[in-house]
Amino acid sequence: MTEKSDKNHLETVHQFSAGGIAIRAGEGGPEIAVIRTSEEGRWQLPKGIVDPGETQEHAALREVREEAGITCEIVRPIETIDYWFVASYDGPRKRYHKKVSFFLMNYISGDVGDHDHEVTEARWTTFDDALRMLAFQNEKDVLEKARAIVGA
Repeated sequence: MTEKSDKNHLETVHQFSAGGIAIRAGEGGPEIAVIRTSEEGRWQLPKGIVDPGETQEHAALREVREEAGITCEIVRPIETIDYWFVASYDGPRKRYHKKVSFFLMNYISGDVGDHDHEVTEARWTTFDDALRMLAFQNEKDVLEKARAIVGA
């Protein structure tokens, strides 16, 4: 959804995304799938736009499969975060208001090496390492909530 504004203000675009905290059992305890984006080179949780007609749950599972290369099942919702940013993806600069619903997921199958072109690297890491790696505080907060849910 897009809002027009006067010439002194940026156009506002509202985006709805979904993503997951995918967990598997590792030798030293639970491991989390994280991704590094190719555009910005930041470590993030896998997430992406909810397509028209798609549920948040379906979008979250699809994005984790595309960006992290793995198939998961949803355990439960964790939290919906929102934030604002300015970017010029397709022409003039716009102000974006993004809401992202995150879901706790169990790993089923796949290889983090099978990620899509939007990602330069996907890897399994511990909760502690993921908290150090993630670029955004709001994603770290969601990860801490997931950690509390699983008791890790």
